[in-house]
Amino acid sequence: MLEDKKKIEELRKRYERLASQLAKLDLIVQGTITERTITKKDPRNPAATRTIGPYYQWTFKRRGKTVTVNLSASQVKPFQKAIDINRKAENLLSKMRELSRKILDASTEGVKRHNSIK
Repeated sequence: MLEDKKKIEELRKRYERLASQLAKLDLIVQGTITERTITKKDPRNPAATRTIGPYYQWTFKRRGKTVTVNLSASQVKPFQKAIDINRKAENLLSKMRELSRKILDASTEGVKRHNSIK
């Protein structure tokens, strides 16, 4: 019993450290940013091509639909930072969910489970 309490206490400390990291995160957005360029024939000189761009597109999901927004060059860095922070938040939440499950398993009694579930 004392061993279980120590285990639960350690799991809770790990959980609190993750929650503290999560609370310190800055702005978050989901999605990806893609740099695009277009190469096409020059209308003034059909033998030559010209490149247009780069321009940037932020793509994300809203209510199950893909949304694409064009970004200015000055928006790319802050949006990319927010995307990176979102990925870190998702990683922290995943770890917190796993620890929550372990804490609940260790601190509650339930139906006997198969070893393959733990």
